[in-house]
Formats: sequence, structure tokens, C-alpha cells
Amino acid sequence: MQSMIHKTIIYLIIFGIFWPALLFSQASPKLIKDKPKKGEGIYTFLKRHDLSYSQYGKKFIELNKGKFGKDNTLLMHHEYILPADNNIDINPFFGEKYKTTKITSHELDGATLYLVSGHGGPDPGASGKYSIHTMYEDEYAYDIVLRLAKNLISKGANVHLIIQDPNDGIRDDMFLSYDNDEKCVGKTIPLDHLKRLKQRVNSINTLYKKDKDKYKRCVVIHLDSRSKRKQIDVFFYYTKGSKKGERLAKTFQDTFDKKYKRHQPSRGFSGTVTYRNLYILRNTDPACVFIELGNIQNYRDQQRFIKENNRQALANWLTEGIINDYRNSKKNH
Repeated sequence: MQSMIHKTIIYLIIFGIFWPALLFSQASPKLIKDKPKKGEGIYTFLKRHDLSYSQYGKKFIELNKGKFGKDNTLLMHHEYILPADNNIDINPFFGEKYKTTKITSHELDGATLYLVSGHGGPDPGASGKYSIHTMYEDEYAYDIVLRLAKNLISKGANVHLIIQDPNDGIRDDMFLSYDNDEKCVGKTIPLDHLKRLKQRVNSINTLYKKDKDKYKRCVVIHLDSRSKRKQIDVFFYYTKGSKKGERLAKTFQDTFDKKYKRHQPSRGFSGTVTYRNLYILRNTDPACVFIELGNIQNYRDQQRFIKENNRQALANWLTEGIINDYRNSKKNH
């Protein structure tokens, strides 16, 4: 199996002017580097990256020979190579707290996912009021997509983040602050709606042509905006004629239905699967599912988004749906 660092494309995109140039470059685990924080020694530095000193201490010292102070102390101005050995992935888009992902299984080896959070850049999408706070669709969709991406990477998948924010990362706050510095695979997002959609589709299809995995799927995450009184469930859309897209959408629906029966048996789940004539669904090369996670205007649906553990639950359930769909796809071949 290729190393997870070799497989994961998204963390290699460097912010700023180098972003587009390094889009398709890849790196081996020996090139994963980080600087120590004030007061860190080798033990705490490795622990921060989920690496045990007993297992990796000796290798770490060998990899970084000549970069230490007296008694192998770490020097603040040096970057140190991390001995990842296929067990971790480091992704700065996830933020400092969550950038290190442990590879816990290989259930999704051979799967590539293209994850798109709705809106971004000059377009915040829908908004809702919660007390004195304003909730913006693009911020919550992005946080859930990041959580989904981290989950998928931990299962061995190759993941592309199509919308990327250089500084947000995964956030545990209830109310996510708004900014407009998101980019589409390193490119400025245009204001014009159709140009935005074309940019996303072109980015997905360019990556799709380069990826070698047989299982390639696109997932688009949005939040809906309806009357404040209208509570809705999660809805899944696919494009007419896409059997793979329809199957993934129905697998998501089945997964959510089972979760609701377990966690909210008195409420039930009414989210539907239907085809929609949406530009991004029609024009992406990989089979694609468009998901509306709830009504950003409705108080009860807002609980689905403002609570960090609920955003994580959504990401977990979507991950389970993708794993189930991937397993089914292998059975059908």
C-alpha cells in the first residue's frame, strides 16, 4: 500500500503563491516536518504528533542528526522530520489541534473522495439567526467537510478538499466566525454563480483524470434555508441516470435512517433521495451526491450545526455511508 502521506493530496497544497504550483506534487513520509513549540523536548514533540517515544525516539534522532542542542535538546529555529511510517497523516487544513490524523484502518484503501463544501469566498450562502449570532452556511458546511475528510483519511482514503480555507481548520466553537478567504483548489473563487460552479467542476474533473483508484465519488455539502418554522431532515440528491450516485445517496439515507432509529426512535427519519438537475451533479466526472443537512433558519435544525458533537456525528454517519457504499461497490465487481 502506498503510504498515507503519499496518498493524501490535500495537505500538500501550500498557502499563498505556491498553492497552485504544488497542487499535484507528492511527498514521502520522511519529508513530513514540524517545528517544536517552546519548552518541548523529543518526548513531548513526538507525543503531540501521536508518536510514542519508545517506538520512534531512536529513529527520530537518526533522521534529524545534527539538528540538536546539548543532550539532544530541540532547537526552536529548526524543522524536524517526523518518522511517520504510514501511521499518521499531517494536514494543515485541519488546524493545529487536529492536523495529525492516525490511520486506524485500511477500509477505504483504493477509494478517492472529492469533498465540496457549499459556497465560500465572496458567497457565504444562506444565513440564520440564533439569539444575537448569525450563522453562515459556508462556515458550517466547511467544518463538517473537514471532519468528514479527517474521518476518511483515517480509514485509508485518498481525499481532495475542493474548497479550502488557509486558517479556519476544524473548529469546536458553537458559532463559527465568518471570513471570505476560501479558495477553490488554490484559486480565487469568483463572484459570478455560474463561474463558481464551473470552477469547482473543472477542479474535480482535473483531479479525477489523474487519480488511479477505481472507486471515485464526489460529495457536496450544503445547508438549506427555509421558513423558520420548517424543520427538515437530511436530503440527498443525485443526477438522473447516475446509478452510482443513486446508490451512494440511498446508502447515505439508509445509514441515517438506522442512526435515527437508534438515537431518536420516537422521531424517525424522513430524509429523501431524489434526482435533481443541478449543474455540479450533471457535470462532474465522478458520481456525485449533493446533500442538504438541514434548515439553517430553524431552531431545532440549528442544534444539528452549532453543537460540535452534532457536526462530528454528521461527519461520522456520512463516513459510515461511504464505507458501506465502497464495500458494496467491490461486491458488484
